[in-house]
Amino acid sequence: MTIASQLAHMPPHHPLAFPEQAFDSPHKGAPSPHADPVTVPQVIWARIAVFAPALVITGLLMMVFLRWFAQGGLSWVEGVLAGLIGFGVFWIALSFATALLGALALGARKPLTKTGDALNVALLMPIYNEAPHLTFGNAAAMMEALHRTRGQGHSFTLYMLSDTRDPNVAVREEIAFAHLCASLPPDVPVFYRRRAQNTDRKVGNLADWVTHWGGAHDAMLVLDADSLMSAPAIRALTDALASDPGAGLIQSFPHLIGARTLFARAQEFANSTYGAALAKGLALWTGQEGNYWGHNAIIRTTAFAASAGLPKLRGGRLILSHDFVEAGLMRRAGWGIRFLPQVGGSWEETPPALLDHVARDTRWCQGNLQHLRLLRARGFHGLSRFHLLHGAVGYLLSPLWFALLIIWALIGTSEEQSVLAYFSPDMPLRPTWPEMGTQGHVGAMLLVYSLLIAPKLIGAAATLAQRRGVLRVGGIGAFFFGLVTEVLLSILYAPILMVQQTRAVVQTLLGVSVDWTPQARDGGVYDLRDLARAHWLETVIGAALLTGIIAGLVSVWLLPIAVSLTGAVGLSWLSGRPTHHRLLATPQSLRAPAIRRAALHWQDGVKQAVQKAFIPGE
Repeated sequence: MTIASQLAHMPPHHPLAFPEQAFDSPHKGAPSPHADPVTVPQVIWARIAVFAPALVITGLLMMVFLRWFAQGGLSWVEGVLAGLIGFGVFWIALSFATALLGALALGARKPLTKTGDALNVALLMPIYNEAPHLTFGNAAAMMEALHRTRGQGHSFTLYMLSDTRDPNVAVREEIAFAHLCASLPPDVPVFYRRRAQNTDRKVGNLADWVTHWGGAHDAMLVLDADSLMSAPAIRALTDALASDPGAGLIQSFPHLIGARTLFARAQEFANSTYGAALAKGLALWTGQEGNYWGHNAIIRTTAFAASAGLPKLRGGRLILSHDFVEAGLMRRAGWGIRFLPQVGGSWEETPPALLDHVARDTRWCQGNLQHLRLLRARGFHGLSRFHLLHGAVGYLLSPLWFALLIIWALIGTSEEQSVLAYFSPDMPLRPTWPEMGTQGHVGAMLLVYSLLIAPKLIGAAATLAQRRGVLRVGGIGAFFFGLVTEVLLSILYAPILMVQQTRAVVQTLLGVSVDWTPQARDGGVYDLRDLARAHWLETVIGAALLTGIIAGLVSVWLLPIAVSLTGAVGLSWLSGRPTHHRLLATPQSLRAPAIRRAALHWQDGVKQAVQKAFIPGE
């Protein structure tokens, strides 16, 4: 097949039926032909080991608050407030218990089995107005690595599925694809197609591939535009799917890579240091009822086509965060959804600066809050509903903590200096707030921060227990310096993210739509005026808190939050500054994996090919 024909055509159609499912009726079509995955005793005990401590911690904390509130007579408003506090603490305690379980089990590694038939796997990379040298460079590196390990049973085909609307970017994509065809070995199957209309965004992009070409492949490995996976990782996922005929989807644990700015390096350090324990714990208690994160996962094509056809929401609205819902639909049809964090070599990138992170987070917030409408979907398993709820709660907690912050500030340093004291005590809904002395303020602050930091410390302890992991970041001194730096940065940025997520939740509830534009890959640099416009709310709130602290009306223990919010513009600017690779070092930042080095080489080659070509309109 010539380069010209590959540019003009995909392989022959091999259609696969992709019926649209419904949330108010049972699964349509044939369910999984295999027995419904059984929740084994180990998974049941893991769930008890996680949820029981989380509930105990939540219950004890609620008792403390209820006793404190009851000093002046307990009103129903105070009871509701204690319940909201308990609701927020439960999710933090759940993360703590998950990390603890994972840390205790990290040493026990079950070898992956390699049985079953060879699979024909499609690597799918949906792209939308992305820089072609990055996406095509990563894709070429993966296919080249897989080609070197050919002869191990499975076969792999690459599909670059473009929804790009910008004509100049589209021309670059074609040039990049031509470069891949000319540079990769001739027997490496790579294809490219661009839809005339990007109907239903990524959901429609993948659905178009399934209905036209899905029948030719046993499985599809769904990638994101910044995904990068080593050949052993891809083959390990494929082996796992081949060895488990009842599995419909197996999710890997993507590690962060390629960070260059302060914010991105902090994210990469956290992912590398704390992520292993959390991921291991999550895998233990989810068992065959795991979740899907939208990329770096292998999916049985027939299972996906038969069970995961997404309907529209009421009013014809598209489901935005589709991955959680697709996992729930597949599990409803009897397919197992597994998480294999022990598979190494799965990578993705992270936004370079705070504002880039906020832009992505706002889109995710809009999608995840849609999941609340699907909690009563017919036939969903309990844990599938829990995943949907958890994704939404991750954003709803921010307005909850924000409200509690405001209440704490209004309580003041004493009853005489409480802002609430200026309201009429005859109001029936006015709670009789007890005085919070120094011990109360210190205790509340320590409790909140200790619960937030505990999973980090557990993950760090687990990393320390694996001495090789510490040596790979430059030794114990460099590790502890990175740990302290990351914790301090997380404390500084957490209040800003709280306000931004609160704003995102309010916008979503008010129906303010957010464009799902491509993630900023090379962002980080913003004009101070743009930063001031983005962070004016945090600055105003921080200034108000500082004024109250100076006047003696607001607890001095809120000073860290006040400083963070007041300095939001400066902290946001600092987040995008390039940082030395030995600060917040990770193994992948000190020595890039072989697949990353190969990807950078291919990216340079694609970029040069695009630059040499004549591009209309420039």
